[in-house]
Amino acid sequence: MFIFLYGPDTYRSRQKLNEIIERYKKTSKSGLNLNYFDFKKDSYQGFKDEFQTISMFQENKLAVLENAFSNADFKRKFLKDSKKFADLNNIILFYEGNEVPKNDSLFKFLEKNAKFQQFEFLTGQKLKSLVKKEFEKYHCHISDIALEKLIEFTGNDLWQIANEIQKLATFKAEQKIEKEDVELLVSPKIEADIFKTIDAISSGDKKRALILVHKHLEKGDSPLYLFSMINFQFRNLLEVKDLVERNTPYYLIPKISNLHPFIIKKSYQQIGRFTLGQLKKIYQKIFEVDFKIKTGKLEPEAALDILIAEI
Repeated sequence: MFIFLYGPDTYRSRQKLNEIIERYKKTSKSGLNLNYFDFKKDSYQGFKDEFQTISMFQENKLAVLENAFSNADFKRKFLKDSKKFADLNNIILFYEGNEVPKNDSLFKFLEKNAKFQQFEFLTGQKLKSLVKKEFEKYHCHISDIALEKLIEFTGNDLWQIANEIQKLATFKAEQKIEKEDVELLVSPKIEADIFKTIDAISSGDKKRALILVHKHLEKGDSPLYLFSMINFQFRNLLEVKDLVERNTPYYLIPKISNLHPFIIKKSYQQIGRFTLGQLKKIYQKIFEVDFKIKTGKLEPEAALDILIAEI
């Protein structure tokens, strides 16, 4: 039996992997027939020898295989011998924490012969629902506005979200979590390249801004997440610029804006490159593009290119 778990959302895929392993352990008490292979260092022959060894405990075997797709020697030999492993009493589980090329020979084999599940990054209501369920594990609830702020600060990085949930749940001890709690305890996840992108836009270097954005996309970052971070940062710039234009002392800006001190510091460094009027026009353009994404008139990745080209 073959199982195939893959995709960039390693938080959920690891949960599924652990669930399968724990279920296996309940039925196979010896623990001697559970094996892990990482084909960045392990060999096909080592896997083959171990998996084909007869168990003295008459238990089914479970082999977890990571990085098999990056090992050409493993793929070639495994596909040649695949019929030998198609034993329903034993399980070979392929685990890949990235996207896998659909034209890959091993992918085509597993697509046809394995039980498989793809783990894409969650967005929108699916992400919100999962986060709410995670809070419920700690007997906590989060307000809708606080949930929006948490996702705004963390994107769809479930590893970071899980850490922040634990922190917030400990702080509130089964009480309802509000927006102010998120702003107090959660550090916004703003990649350095997002600030570099804003710098490139402000200096008129749209080509560099596009290159930086596409580096994120190539790395597997969600275009919706990138768009939300650009939106988030320009909104911060507009708010800080407006306060500065009204001669607000720097030390009062955190209290008035409710922005995280880190965000204020980074925004303060960038607002000199924009007039208030420019920031208002840019934010209006972001609003228009966001509306087109939500109504299905624009794909998120195309929207990023259009936004950078037009602001």
